[in-house]
Amino acid sequence: KAFLLQAFSIPSGSMQHTLEIGDRVLVNKVVYHVRGIHRGEVVVFNGVDDWAPETEVSAPRSLLGRVAHRLGTYVGVTSDDKDYIKRVIGLPGDRVMCCSPAGNVVVQPPGGRPVELHEPYLWEAGDDQDTNKWFCAAGHDEEACPPGSQGLLVQPGRLLVLGDHRGASADSRYHYSDSYHGTIPESRVVGRAFVVVWPVKHRAVLDVPRTFTLALATPGAPLGLGLVGALPLVAVRRRFRSRA
Repeated sequence: KAFLLQAFSIPSGSMQHTLEIGDRVLVNKVVYHVRGIHRGEVVVFNGVDDWAPETEVSAPRSLLGRVAHRLGTYVGVTSDDKDYIKRVIGLPGDRVMCCSPAGNVVVQPPGGRPVELHEPYLWEAGDDQDTNKWFCAAGHDEEACPPGSQGLLVQPGRLLVLGDHRGASADSRYHYSDSYHGTIPESRVVGRAFVVVWPVKHRAVLDVPRTFTLALATPGAPLGLGLVGALPLVAVRRRFRSRA
């Protein structure tokens, strides 16, 4: 739990239908010590002192109840009201806004062009139930953020996170009025949620959706991977030539 993996129980519907209330997920606490956070990943972070709880977790009154709650939190059976789970939409340096003419979130990477996200996994996909979805550099309402508006700039060391059930998620949009416009510190991220382990019928791997891997791939990544793959082949070819 301290260094490798931690189990978390999902207390609210803010990530439906990707994660249902009561689902238990495993969180990799090592991965972000060896690489950066990627757009589209589902992360658990600590929102203490910054974000109000999305659900009220009643504190047990008896000693036995407090011990049971602590043990339950430890193994991911009960919830802690200081931890949140959301999807990473914007990385440091990105500009993020909503909405496009089609009602979608738009992400503009540093030095890149604006990319409209297509998110079929959302609860509201195809149905406009979210009345608090508009945000951009100019504000967080429909009048301030018409299509084509400049996106909100994600500051260094921070992330913009949203729930998959946007109409029921107190995420970065909900906290837009704070000093950092609802973005969270990278240092508060506990780890990446990578698999649903319970209940059995909900078991699933939490992959990065295709809209992030295709439209928002890291610039230069294919070339870089090609060079990395080519170097061993070049070395082998040179060795055969020298032997010949």
